[in-house]
Amino acid sequence: MFTEAQLYSPVTRSGDGDVTVHLSDEHPGVGDPDYRARRNAIAALALEYAPGKPLPRIAYTEEEQQVWRTVSYELARKHEIYACQEVRDAAARLDLPDDHIPQLDEVSAKLFPLSGFHYVPAAGLVPLREFFGSFADRIFHSTQYIRHHSAPLYTPEPDAIHEIVGHANQIASPRFAAIYQTVGEAVNRLTTDRALKFLADVFWFSMEFGVVREHGEVRCYGAGLLSSFGEITEFRDADLRPLDVIEMGTATYDITHYQPILYCAESISEIEDVVGEFFATMDDETPLRAERGRSKVAGAQ
Repeated sequence: MFTEAQLYSPVTRSGDGDVTVHLSDEHPGVGDPDYRARRNAIAALALEYAPGKPLPRIAYTEEEQQVWRTVSYELARKHEIYACQEVRDAAARLDLPDDHIPQLDEVSAKLFPLSGFHYVPAAGLVPLREFFGSFADRIFHSTQYIRHHSAPLYTPEPDAIHEIVGHANQIASPRFAAIYQTVGEAVNRLTTDRALKFLADVFWFSMEFGVVREHGEVRCYGAGLLSSFGEITEFRDADLRPLDVIEMGTATYDITHYQPILYCAESISEIEDVVGEFFATMDDETPLRAERGRSKVAGAQ
């Protein structure tokens, strides 16, 4: 129900150095001064981080730990039913703790031997070019804050549960990690914002909200579905369409609601062959070629 590009709460720093996370009026924690102060403090630690320095460690409260335990338990049950085998096998190898929130260095220590990825902290929104481009070096920018305790099974923005339970379990698979790397390499080739948006939209419908047919059932591999307690039980009711990167890159969608249209692969190999190959070969002209192709189809009808 969210995208890294648009639903992170804005983070600002004043001339005096004070860091503020600007929650929306609809955010469950907007009226909780303790939560707001907590978010500001965690964002400040991320802003102080520089490559080569130790990753900031968060002294999570018992209330925050309980949110993690609740969500980990509930999502583990959903993954057994709805997640694809590739993700479940990767998650078993990664073996994230379910009794405490893992620090980013703990996630990296478990993840790096499996796929070569490691995590670095993010205060909030990371510009698309930096976020996706870092995948080329197998780096993932992750928030460290936890959703508000009043709504443990809901978040209006990506939090550590999304970044870790969703993305880390996904990129613990070397096959999916390789696709992420091709995304980063593609971004480093692109020079236009139009091409970057096209890539981001294909990523949205694949690595965030991708589904795959497995043993006669539709299962999910996208991080957005893997980390959403509500949407993971609803995605099979979507209009499931074959993989089509041109349609995925040009589709109009509402990020604030469950996705009514999803693109379903027939196997992990098809995801590699279609989505992975697209990322490996796309360039600045890709959106223009897609537009010309759609115009020809429309003209022939």
